Amino acid sequence: MSELARNQCEACSPDAPKATEEEKRTLGAEVPDWDIVEIDGEEQLKRTFKLKNFVQAQAFTNKVGDLAEEVDHHPVIVLEYGKVTVHWWSHEIHGLHKNDFVLAARTDEAFSNLQV
Repeated sequence: MSELARNQCEACSPDAPKATEEEKRTLGAEVPDWDIVEIDGEEQLKRTFKLKNFVQAQAFTNKVGDLAEEVDHHPVIVLEYGKVTVHWWSHEIHGLHKNDFVLAARTDEAFSNLQV
């Protein structure tokens, strides 16, 4: 498990600080396949994962859902044939928090553990 993925998620409240530009650079370097995108004025981490078919994509979607449920932090997950797109961001603060980078790292590990 990567060092970032081992980090504990912190409880996030509406007054929690957003990730600073330096934190986004540092943490983002640990999840290089993720893009920071802005949607409706909120920064989000986004990555699309390619899989062989719908069954694999659905199984991966379920793994991401399990990761989210473990920490009560829920992404947008778009399931398509052979493709899953995941968006992590902190709804409470309308942007990025360290938790989002931790969960991106855990999502990467879940993907690397799949037999694709």
